[in-house]
Amino acid sequence: MKHLWQHPGFALGFRDISTVGLGIAAWGLTTGVALVNGGLSTTEALAMTLLVFAGSAQLAALPLIMAGAPLWVIWVTAICVNLRFVVFSAHMRPYLSHLSWRRRLLYSYLLGDLSYVMFVKHYPHPSHDAQVQQAQEAYWLASIGGNWVYWISASLLGIALAQIIPVQWGLGFAGTLALLGVAASLATSPLRMTAAAVSGLAAIAAFAVPLRLNILVAIASAVALALMAEAVWARGQQTSGPAR
Repeated sequence: MKHLWQHPGFALGFRDISTVGLGIAAWGLTTGVALVNGGLSTTEALAMTLLVFAGSAQLAALPLIMAGAPLWVIWVTAICVNLRFVVFSAHMRPYLSHLSWRRRLLYSYLLGDLSYVMFVKHYPHPSHDAQVQQAQEAYWLASIGGNWVYWISASLLGIALAQIIPVQWGLGFAGTLALLGVAASLATSPLRMTAAAVSGLAAIAAFAVPLRLNILVAIASAVALALMAEAVWARGQQTSGPAR
């Protein structure tokens, strides 16, 4: 893996992820502060930061943990919030399937939203050429590695300064803007835009549901809409039949 650090693609990947490094750091700092102020001990916050490495899942699970919610609710909530990574991983499989399982396991742990978005924009198609594959892996390693460094360093700083940083600073809003940027980048079709709007409206409508289960309602609504739209499209294709 050392030779990848010297590849031009590595410098390019790190430069690209650095353009959004401030947003990643703001979200990481917010999460670190929230973990401690939310009731976790410093040790628990450190463990969650280093082992989970998923800010949205951490912030979704934290109030459930503090409220004494059943373990299955916490697990299901975290899994649903992170279901997007299943899609990301499936899309990345053709790019990384030639690598060893240990390297793929490492890359799956480091996978991040912005890293994925930037990679697929830079490399829209996988390749079987060895040189192109090496360039793609170098870019990928720098992107996910840079994302990890920005996130972890800021999150650890947030944990250390949790009692000092005022909540009034509104750092959570900066993190929310970073996630909105990711969502906007992925909303590349009318169906995706509609699904995003439906999930947002469902989350607002079900806001009063306890244990943050409105998140599950939003996800289920968007998935149901996508499945119905796909079924209607497939039925239309069958009805129209082959062109003559």
